[in-house]
Amino acid sequence: MRAPREQEVWIVLGLVRDPELDEPITDLNFVTEVQVSEHHVLVRLRLPTYFCAPNFAYLMVADAHDVVSRLSWATDVTVRLEDHFASDEINGGVADDAGFSGSFPGQSEGELDELRATFQRKAHTACLERSCRSLLDAGWEVEGLSRARLSDLPAGAAKDALLRRRSEIGLDSEPGDPLVVDATGRPVTDVHKHLRFAKTVRVSIDGNGIFCRGLLATRYGDESGPGTLSGVIPVTDLWRRAS
Repeated sequence: MRAPREQEVWIVLGLVRDPELDEPITDLNFVTEVQVSEHHVLVRLRLPTYFCAPNFAYLMVADAHDVVSRLSWATDVTVRLEDHFASDEINGGVADDAGFSGSFPGQSEGELDELRATFQRKAHTACLERSCRSLLDAGWEVEGLSRARLSDLPAGAAKDALLRRRSEIGLDSEPGDPLVVDATGRPVTDVHKHLRFAKTVRVSIDGNGIFCRGLLATRYGDESGPGTLSGVIPVTDLWRRAS
């Protein structure tokens, strides 16, 4: 059993998502250790490969540091990314609150706000496709989805996820609001075309998640991956799971 404060840390770390995969870093087994001593917290993170994109890595380390630091009793927080080619720069930059550009002086332009926003919009698109599929499975016609409202969605994980994504990108989420809208909140007129696009986004995100789990399992030899400990997944099986 985890101590109460350690459990609190794990809970808030579950709010941190891989920006590309749109999954909690705790579900992805990126968190390897949480240590709590009085008011000090140490969190250790790992990623599927040594060369995972440093901008994505930085976002996860910085977000982990932020959510743990918001705990009222956590006055000294350290987040360490390990086994990554840019660990020193990322860990030091987050600890010093230097931002991404300050962590990689002369090697980056600006901060990562637009990158984060791009992946939040992609996450909304994928969640919209999942929600629309739930209505289609319940007997709706594609043409009818242009008239669907958020109140038409059945309660459950898909609806909850969509509402969170709408909130993240600044969209209204009242029960009477249109369901099928683009990232700016405008209702979609060609629902067929939009859902085809949304499916490619969702399959890409889901497929990347499966690949990353397999890579993590291969790298560390544990049960992080969706298949065997070797992390080897047949391509046909991967496509079936993602689609």
